[in-house]
Amino acid sequence: MDQETIVAIATAPGRGGIGIIRLSGNKALSIATSITSIQLAPRYAHLCSFHDNAGRELDSGICLFFPGPHSFTGEDVVELQAHGGPIILDLLLRETCTLGARQAHPGEFSQRAYINDKIDLTQAEAIADLINSTTARAALNASRSLQGVFSQKIEALVAQVTQVRVYVEAAIDFPEEEIDFIKNSQLKEQLESIIQQFDAVACEARQGRLVQEGIKLVIAGKPNAGKSSLLNA
Repeated sequence: MDQETIVAIATAPGRGGIGIIRLSGNKALSIATSITSIQLAPRYAHLCSFHDNAGRELDSGICLFFPGPHSFTGEDVVELQAHGGPIILDLLLRETCTLGARQAHPGEFSQRAYINDKIDLTQAEAIADLINSTTARAALNASRSLQGVFSQKIEALVAQVTQVRVYVEAAIDFPEEEIDFIKNSQLKEQLESIIQQFDAVACEARQGRLVQEGIKLVIAGKPNAGKSSLLNA
């Protein structure tokens, strides 16, 4: 695991009322303390001023500290909520780097959350899907995956498959037993149920991909066949 403290602008490019700088790593708290000149209490919104190394006030806003492991990444996380001007955010970003942080790579906050067992791969992908959603349905699907709905279905299937595998291995390892595990009707029912669940999950995944990515559709036909009318309808 990379022990460097990372930093990034968490809000979208452009101008806005609020812009957020997010830090994660073992130096996050000390960097924030240097910039704000206050002692930060966990999960408390501190109204403060942000200063550079020379003591000049860069901006004022809110600072939040989330100590690890109870944070998104599992590490110490700090958010500096300043005014949303690009120059202000760039000045704050540079100051954090001067104090020992480095700019995060794309997706590195989610990567650290995954490495520290805060989210699984499905949830990590759901974050990207949620950000890139182009419809309300796609956003809602991604949100459900981020909450672990899809992961729970997969974990349940893994548990059932493991149980069947133990059943089959018992039949192989203890062939002298009078009970024939393989021919047990309950095992057959379990397998059929697992297959049905697998098919349902695969179908759900295909539908989710269509909702998220859309489909390519060609309307072809002779002139005046009604192509435009069909599209407009």
